[in-house]
Amino acid sequence: MTQIAGKDIATPTRTKEILEKYGFSFKKSLGQNFLIDTNILHNIVSEADLTKEKGAIEIGPGIGALTEQLGRAAKKVMAIEIDQRLLPILQDTLSPYENIEVVHGDVLELDLKKLIEEKMTGVEKLSVVANLPYYVTTPILMKLLEERLPLENIVVMIQKEVAERIAAKPGTKDYGSLSVAAQFYAETEVAMIVPASVFIPRPNVDSAVIRLKVRDRPPVEVDDQDVFFRVVRSSFAQRRKTLLNNLMNGLFPKTQKDEVIQMLTDIGINPTRRGETLSLDEFARLANEGMRRGLIT
Repeated sequence: MTQIAGKDIATPTRTKEILEKYGFSFKKSLGQNFLIDTNILHNIVSEADLTKEKGAIEIGPGIGALTEQLGRAAKKVMAIEIDQRLLPILQDTLSPYENIEVVHGDVLELDLKKLIEEKMTGVEKLSVVANLPYYVTTPILMKLLEERLPLENIVVMIQKEVAERIAAKPGTKDYGSLSVAAQFYAETEVAMIVPASVFIPRPNVDSAVIRLKVRDRPPVEVDDQDVFFRVVRSSFAQRRKTLLNNLMNGLFPKTQKDEVIQMLTDIGINPTRRGETLSLDEFARLANEGMRRGLIT
């Protein structure tokens, strides 16, 4: 099942050959940027910790550059592609790999749990490994995390700026509601920075590979996840405002201001702090206490 040496898809020459053979033109609306550096692909696959007993899901395989590397490393691969024009190309480029199946569809609309049950049987653990389109990075990541899919790792190439926000720590300029949400569900780490020069067409910004090791359970105890995330979103509504001002503008009626100040003081959070200084534990304490006192319903 291994292709002839030197025939990797992810080289400038081979990518050009494939694109010309099929007369393929890039759709900007789909955020299509194809990788042409095999070493980077090897590094991405390595971050996913795949073995011949594990499975991989890829989102947006393009012409199959990363897909073939996953096929060599994993027991089974399911690649989800939204662009119908790429299906015959993938059928051609991935023909040596019997362990790869391409599914046509929009990952945001597909029932991933059902697909995993149908197509990924017999694998020990499962990871998502992908070069994600910039314009839908956050919705895809949140779908993967919120749906509690049976995933070990999510290793994705995304815009560098977004990767830094996902992995950011409290008190930094990049820390926000996306950081809290991602870190609630996974341990996050920026694995590598990838220059724009290794893509066709070349994007305007650098990318990064981020690794999310999916948690078995969140690192903090929350009485209600919806309330927890409402508190988080409200706390970051306007970054320059204090925590108290943001909470009073979006979560609590003005008549409860004194009670909110008292609650924050009681749980050891200064009302004049800003949302970006709070840890996951502090957000959890705030959400839980707000519910216990009947201030949040």
